[in-house]
Amino acid sequence: MAPLTDEQVQRFHRDGYLVLEGIFSPQECERMKQEIGKILEEMDVPSHCRTEFSTQHEDQLHAQGNADYFMTSGDKIRFFFEKGVFDEKGNFLVKREKSVNKIGHALHAHNAVFKEATHKAQVQETGRHLGLKKPVIVQSMYIFKQPGIGGEVTPHQDATFLNTEPLGRIIGFWIAVEDATEENGCLWFIPGSHRAGISRRMVRTPPGTFPLTEFVGKEPKYDEDQFVAAPVPKGGLVLIHGEVVHKSEQNSSPNSRHAYSFHVMESEETKWSPDNWLQATPELPFPSLFT
Repeated sequence: MAPLTDEQVQRFHRDGYLVLEGIFSPQECERMKQEIGKILEEMDVPSHCRTEFSTQHEDQLHAQGNADYFMTSGDKIRFFFEKGVFDEKGNFLVKREKSVNKIGHALHAHNAVFKEATHKAQVQETGRHLGLKKPVIVQSMYIFKQPGIGGEVTPHQDATFLNTEPLGRIIGFWIAVEDATEENGCLWFIPGSHRAGISRRMVRTPPGTFPLTEFVGKEPKYDEDQFVAAPVPKGGLVLIHGEVVHKSEQNSSPNSRHAYSFHVMESEETKWSPDNWLQATPELPFPSLFT
């Protein structure tokens, strides 16, 4: 891969996102899919922790067991499920491998295949060309967008959930493990929206209270006409500024839309908010992107 051009860097800073094609080979993408298949085969999730993932706070953290499972996932590999895949007793209504919304949040640390993808030389070079000095990896996720049931992700800013002081220090690296099209739920962005700051934050509540997080501020309603689709073929990489507004639609197609995503923070002269749901642990300090 050739280094980012000056024009591409300028476009990223102008629009808040950038699509790069051909960063990962078909073989690398298939290796990630096969590894996820192995992880799913070994999936063992307690029934009370069969969490339906949603960007809606009241759905995401609707019970103490589920809340703890989510809040302590930053240094582990855990499973989060689509809506409607369990009956009232927590039994699967669909095949187990088709039930998962995402796996997070430390694949980059605990799995060799995803650690290799995260630290791929071209990824590191991309970070350097964006001007990153001391980037650290704060989380990673494998996102499925299951055929027919893959839920929408409502408009949001990543900095709502991963807040830094000052702002502008979070970048998402979103890898298309499969083709991401308008039909199966590709990303949509409001170009330039990262320059307006953030509208809300998800913060920890005081110890001993429930729910364990709450939102401060309110997500505004966005004009749908402002969003621009960002389809990307298998092996492509989408760079996402932490404050750019983006979304994805429900996958109503027969084709899945697998993606591997991780977020990095420029740690130089940056404070990671102690109010963030995700915190580094003694077992897993945020590792450097550069090796």
